[in-house]
Amino acid sequence: MWLLAAVIAIITAFIAKNKRYRWLYIILKTYKRDFRVAIAFAKLRIKLWWWGKMQTSVPERWATIVKRHPNKVAFQFEGSSLTFLQVDEFSNQIANYFKSEGFTKGDNIALLLENSHEYPCIWLGLTKIGVVTALINTNLVNDPLNHSINVSNCKAIIFGSNHSNAIKQIQSKLVSVKKYQFHENVGKEEDIVKDCVDLRKALSTVTTKSPGTVQVSVKDPFLYIYTSGTTGLPKAAVISHVRFMFMATAFNYMSKMRSEDTIYNPLPLYHSAGGMIGMGQTVLHGLSVAIRKKFSASNYWSDCAKYNCTVAQYVGEMCRYILATPRKEPVKHSVRAIFGNGLKAQIWTEFVNTFEIKEVFEFYGATEGISNIINVDNTPGCVGFVPRYAGPIYPMTLLKCDQETGEPLRNSDGFCMECGINEPGLVISKINQRDPCQEFKGYADKKATNKKILQNVFKKGDAYFNSGDILERDELGNYFFKDRTGDTFRWKGENVSTSEVEGIISNILQLNDAVVYGVEIPNTEGRAGMAAVVDTNDSLNLEVLSNGLRNNLPTYSIPIFLRVLKEVPLTGTYKLKKIDLQRDGYDIKKISDQIYFYNAKLRKYEELTKDLMDKIRDGRTLPFLLNLYLIDHAKYFVKFELVTVCTFQQRGIRKLQLKDLTIIYIIKKCVVIFVLI
Repeated sequence: MWLLAAVIAIITAFIAKNKRYRWLYIILKTYKRDFRVAIAFAKLRIKLWWWGKMQTSVPERWATIVKRHPNKVAFQFEGSSLTFLQVDEFSNQIANYFKSEGFTKGDNIALLLENSHEYPCIWLGLTKIGVVTALINTNLVNDPLNHSINVSNCKAIIFGSNHSNAIKQIQSKLVSVKKYQFHENVGKEEDIVKDCVDLRKALSTVTTKSPGTVQVSVKDPFLYIYTSGTTGLPKAAVISHVRFMFMATAFNYMSKMRSEDTIYNPLPLYHSAGGMIGMGQTVLHGLSVAIRKKFSASNYWSDCAKYNCTVAQYVGEMCRYILATPRKEPVKHSVRAIFGNGLKAQIWTEFVNTFEIKEVFEFYGATEGISNIINVDNTPGCVGFVPRYAGPIYPMTLLKCDQETGEPLRNSDGFCMECGINEPGLVISKINQRDPCQEFKGYADKKATNKKILQNVFKKGDAYFNSGDILERDELGNYFFKDRTGDTFRWKGENVSTSEVEGIISNILQLNDAVVYGVEIPNTEGRAGMAAVVDTNDSLNLEVLSNGLRNNLPTYSIPIFLRVLKEVPLTGTYKLKKIDLQRDGYDIKKISDQIYFYNAKLRKYEELTKDLMDKIRDGRTLPFLLNLYLIDHAKYFVKFELVTVCTFQQRGIRKLQLKDLTIIYIIKKCVVIFVLI
């Protein structure tokens, strides 16, 4: 047996090194992964086809699940639980009450409520009468909150008492919107909003019988889920019945979920990861889910143990927070797999080994998007894959683009160009409105929808969904997240990935928060890097940071400016916000936080003074720029030599000797220093 294995290894090694047979090596390397997913994808297509043929809506699928095991626990939350039958009965009360209030198919109602086991029951009840629920981000107040309610044309809002003040602030703008207050704390005196219905009290006398059937198409809107984005006002993504079923079922099949699994879900239920993929496992596939009101890094594993969870969810920076939490004793839990998106490559292996996780199902996708992929073979840093030969079946690819603006580059014929292997590019997917896997519903705002569609990409008349993300693909079909368009910036002729720099800073500072962005400096090319880091206990060691950056990053990627914060603003889904920080820049006149700059000549960070900032803005002395290409003599000389020789040879000039290069190098350096000084 060992002899056969050795022979196979030798043959594989030979094929791997021989370019002619490289394709065979790729097939041998990926056939297990591809075959597994091909079977799951075939099952998914058949299931979606059947649901479409039978016009099976989410409530109809739910009814089948309830009949299968009515007494099984569906949701657990803060020591209490609801069985599938109890969820069904409570959702029937919701449906019957709002039906009596005059709401009918096609109406929209906003839901502003903290995580609880009653949260999914409410939207499930509303959809039983054809009403579409808009899941509002619970962090919103004032204009963004008002915008979210109005952009989806909501006729009413159901809100928790914890959000009473937020509703009071915009109540004058919600004159035509009916308001229903749902008290989170039963039996306690709540902050009552005037002209609102006490929904808990109203439901107490409503029948739990089925409200009857409402004829809906699987392509009809089911939910509005808002993009959490780091910039601009939220956009309401339209989630149809078939879209909800596709996303939840695709994940269920790809990750081989088991009927006896209990999922730990500490994610916000207004977001697609927690509210669609997480809740979909219960509503469509009968799994139990343990819900937490708000994510807690210190309670993550104790909760998993408490509820006997076998699978757990994560999103954004959660894994880093969990890893950074002090532990007095080894963590005990029954979790075999975790799934989500945002587990950084820099901590992937450490996280898995520390907490003994057998499988990680990292996935990539957007709430409204059709570029959805998943990592099924535990490849660290990989966000998913598409076999190189599977393009006709799942048309997702990468386009050459300006990585700073995100605009696709086009050839002389006006068409876009596909990226090669290991070349970063813009993720796109072909739109096919007849295929549930490639259907793009877009947003409630049609203008916002049109902005996400690329026309005439590879031929006239075709249309592709523009993800706005920069990914990279290896020869095995694995995709790796690089950055979001607009986050990557160009500095001194080089592209800087903010995601890469953030990961390295986080590791150097022992998993503390870090945000990297580009800022403008007058009379310089591109944007200079700036990092905002969190230092809650005044333990930041600037020397350690500068040494770590110098040892792990090329010179042009080292942040020129450094801002020290007590905390970094996060979105509700634990993504780092940076637009406000970027707007502030390095202006110490309006920033109370400590600002430093990187003096490349001394190789360290120094305090940014008002005098120096004025000189920078006036385009005068820039001591921290001296070393971008000059102070690191060895690296600069090699780069300068290669560029010069290639340039001169292309122009037919004799090959330069070492002494010629040395003279040119010295002259160049003297000129640059003279100009700067």
